[in-house]
Amino acid sequence: MLTIIRNAEIFSPQKCGKKDIFIAGNKIGKISPSINITSNDIEIANIDAEGLCVLPGFIDSHVHIIGGGGEGGFNTRTPELAFSEFVKAGITTVIGCLGTDNICRDMPSLVAKTKALNEEGITAFCYTGSYEIPVNTITGTPKSDLMLISEIIGVGEVALSDNRSSQPTYEDFVKTVAKSRVGGLLSGKAGVVNVHLGSGERGMEYLYKVIKQTEIPVSQLLPTHVNRSRKLFDEAMNYADIGGYIDATTSSDPKYLEEDELTASMALSLYYKKGFDITHITFSSDGNGSMPLFNEKRQLIGLGICSVKSLFDEVKNAVFNEDIPLEDAIKVITSNTADIFKLNHKGRIEEGKDADLVFVDKKTLEIRTVICRGKILMRDGKVLKYGTFEKI
Repeated sequence: MLTIIRNAEIFSPQKCGKKDIFIAGNKIGKISPSINITSNDIEIANIDAEGLCVLPGFIDSHVHIIGGGGEGGFNTRTPELAFSEFVKAGITTVIGCLGTDNICRDMPSLVAKTKALNEEGITAFCYTGSYEIPVNTITGTPKSDLMLISEIIGVGEVALSDNRSSQPTYEDFVKTVAKSRVGGLLSGKAGVVNVHLGSGERGMEYLYKVIKQTEIPVSQLLPTHVNRSRKLFDEAMNYADIGGYIDATTSSDPKYLEEDELTASMALSLYYKKGFDITHITFSSDGNGSMPLFNEKRQLIGLGICSVKSLFDEVKNAVFNEDIPLEDAIKVITSNTADIFKLNHKGRIEEGKDADLVFVDKKTLEIRTVICRGKILMRDGKVLKYGTFEKI
């Protein structure tokens, strides 16, 4: 399949101006001010991107692809995510995870769903483990899971400073990080440990100790949910200032935020305006995790479901409400995430990289067209590719 995208206002994520993009198979073959290929023997699809910005496909590094929740009993378990939900959200690469429940949700099911998403048309990976340490794995250790199972890219989400965690000792935690580090080295993967941070007083204590007391590089850790409170985010910014990487969660109830909670766009604005390294912060959705809902009196009134759609919604909020340039805001779900997870063919619009592209309206930034690995999954706002059983 050969495709030429014409008149594209490219954000790679840096602003590149208006150019044409030539796609050969699943790769970006050429980017040029003008591409002219004529042949009677080859069918070439032409897409006019006039009036649209073309962004790298979005990467969501924390999604409960087989469902999550369950902390309120069996009836509060959230469902699996349908393939088209990723398409509509512009997500072309996803990393799946388990949460609190590693009994009724397990690693074989997570890997199977990851394989299914790859077969259906996006790029999918997953973590090994859950909230718990020692890590529940498939092959026996995090190191061997990373080495032997292609879909497994790291460990997580390991819970710290949370009443639902397994309350690991620091020694337990650092040994887990070390195994993930070595497994990543031996398999050529990032081996990142995705760390769920709760609202406990210990905060990021263990992460600081890993940096100060071991030889493990700071790039091995990605703490998430750092925007759950201003206090935690201040600590996270200090962590980023000494070289750490941090992840803000985009799913929230913006009408009634939890006490001292920051939306991801608000957190990015604080981070950006303080002049911290923009490449050290990412967004993820926590998609299909459960989310508490409150009323105006801050009373818990029920549970909602975290949405993958929030990933780009919060980028748009950062642009429109926080005055962050699009070429910087989009990095938190494209190039930054690709670099942290060593996804060398993702996250940028460059020759030789995967043809993962999202077309958005220049004025509203509404998603119009999604291309993943060279295949058009959504065109002009209409989903063209659904999951195997979605239309039944």
